[in-house]
Amino acid sequence: MEIHDQEALSGRPTVGIMEHFSAIEDPRREHGTRHLLEEILVLTICAVICGADSFVAVEAFGHAKHAWLRRFLTLPNGIPSHDTLGTVFARLKPREFEQCFLNWVTAVFERTAGKVIALDGKTLRRSYDRKSKKAALQMVSAWTTSNRLVLGQIAVDEHSNEITAIPQLLELLDLNGCIVTIDALGCQQEIAAQIVDQGGDYVLAVKANQGSLFTEVHQCFADIEAEGMQFYETEEQGHGREETRWYWMTETLPWPLRRVQWKGLRSMGVVEASRTVGEKYTVERRYYISSLPADAERLAEAVRGHWGIENQVHWVLDVAFREDDSRIRTGHAAENMAVVRRIALNMLKQDTSVKLGIANKRLKAGWDEHYLLKILLHE
Repeated sequence: MEIHDQEALSGRPTVGIMEHFSAIEDPRREHGTRHLLEEILVLTICAVICGADSFVAVEAFGHAKHAWLRRFLTLPNGIPSHDTLGTVFARLKPREFEQCFLNWVTAVFERTAGKVIALDGKTLRRSYDRKSKKAALQMVSAWTTSNRLVLGQIAVDEHSNEITAIPQLLELLDLNGCIVTIDALGCQQEIAAQIVDQGGDYVLAVKANQGSLFTEVHQCFADIEAEGMQFYETEEQGHGREETRWYWMTETLPWPLRRVQWKGLRSMGVVEASRTVGEKYTVERRYYISSLPADAERLAEAVRGHWGIENQVHWVLDVAFREDDSRIRTGHAAENMAVVRRIALNMLKQDTSVKLGIANKRLKAGWDEHYLLKILLHE
């Protein structure tokens, strides 16, 4: 399905977002179905862009914008009720929806060679259901700093952890020529090997709870003279905070680490960050192993890129989209609505026509139909 607006497009061809979601299987019985699945998805995406955070809000948006929506949707039986919306999203197969999301990102947004792809997990805290003993949903997302895009996401199995979800998400991604960053939980030999096998490089965090690995990396940096390492420094000031970061990287690996089977392992890095906020001064050190050659500036790019998934994705989802407060939990609805939020986030982040934060862009899209259409047709 394509979204058309002749006045806005002026004859310019466009690819509708729903073209990439047409492969989703409709979970409803064909007999008695009153609303088209693709129109339910378009309506929900539009509503979430404009500030809707629940199915009741999506329905209310639909009624308020009914005349505008009829410009590109047929809506043969009007706006679906919030109960219908909830039922559809509870039954949609999440893996199909997530794969279509990835197909849309891949087709629409430009690929950047050498980009940093950060993988990190997030818990949707209010998605737990005490009555059915359903645990809170955990999602692992992939974020690229160069394009400021969520590339894909996958839910963590209720009886497992991120270690099992990360390989599944990696399988969906084109890693060729990319640098993958993962926090310490994903610092696993099998994950490192998978990244290399898929044509990427890795920068994996190493923390104290990783026993001998941390000890070996920590001791190696304590023994090596600074003159024998790659070095890079950054300084930042703002909002009453001063922060200096020093990056060191070396290809001199300790013998125990060389002996262990870390596929592609080539270097180690350490980042020391000093921060002054008012009268408070703190210093923190973080260690990394990598398949990259020793290049401290490149390490800085990768590490800062990974911090971006917290600041520009997880924090924004919680503050601007109130994801942590969402009580959507029936069936697969929480997971599928998490995909919708990331679609909306990608669309809003790609718009540079206004200098507003995501929360205010959502408000503007709800107030200004021309701006909403601009967001939808950005591709």
